[in-house]
Amino acid sequence: MTRHFLRDDDITKAEQTEILDLAIAMKADRFARQPLAGPQTVAVIFDKTSTRTRVSFATGIADLGGSALIINPGESQLGGKESISDTARVMERMVAAIVWRTFGHEGLEEMARGTSVPVVNSLSDDFHPCQLLADLQTVREHRGDLEGQRLVFFGDTASNMAHSYLLACATAGMHVVLAGPASAAPRADILADAERIAMASGGSAVFTTDAAEAADDADIVVTDTWVSMGQESEKEQRIAQFGEYQVNGAVMARAKSDAIFLHCLPAYRGLEVAADVIDGPQSVIWDEAENRLHAQKALLAWLLENS
Repeated sequence: MTRHFLRDDDITKAEQTEILDLAIAMKADRFARQPLAGPQTVAVIFDKTSTRTRVSFATGIADLGGSALIINPGESQLGGKESISDTARVMERMVAAIVWRTFGHEGLEEMARGTSVPVVNSLSDDFHPCQLLADLQTVREHRGDLEGQRLVFFGDTASNMAHSYLLACATAGMHVVLAGPASAAPRADILADAERIAMASGGSAVFTTDAAEAADDADIVVTDTWVSMGQESEKEQRIAQFGEYQVNGAVMARAKSDAIFLHCLPAYRGLEVAADVIDGPQSVIWDEAENRLHAQKALLAWLLENS
């Protein structure tokens, strides 16, 4: 059976641990495993602009012995003159895997249904699961075992990042708290999925509008941009909406003294996060950014070996 990675809960707790163990091993010995030697090709499709996703996947595929075929917007017939499912059937004859950064999540689901090679969600409007693997790897490096850790996400709790934190952290047995305004609550079905997963893993999943209470005793403090791609015209409205959920010195003071700060980048200092936090001693954002490379390499290797 072909394995895909479209949502953070497409893997079990044990499988998540296996992938993270592999990511840590690959970071220690970057060229030890080359399942794409040949080189085999991986199609990496971008419907949105990208820095970390593009660089980390292209570099990681090369590290694994393969070749990355980067397809930018307007460079293929995908979703235009040709259906997603037809494109999937063509690509499976030529590539070892398909990585897609897109808008609607349903496109990824159609792609996965139509192909026999692994499909990886490198970002959709609903989820960003590859980022979460890198984040969890970073937490393990700086704080040890994931089980029982309290991670608090501040800001746009209806975002793809917030949804992925719910599912990935619940899978890991962590206690995940989303702190944001009621006007930007997480999707009810995704929160319910996280709660169900947490019951089995020993974790918990909570949404709250109380930023101050959420910060208390946090092990990991997280935020993301309030103004994502396509939302630029709403900038002032969104600043007003999320202003009280900024991560600043007061938030970090309520967290544990050894708490770490994460941000998937790009960041806007003075908006979602204060400069003295993101550039301060508790910030591990550069390790987090690097770990996109190692976590995604591990994911691709694992998918190829288990499909």
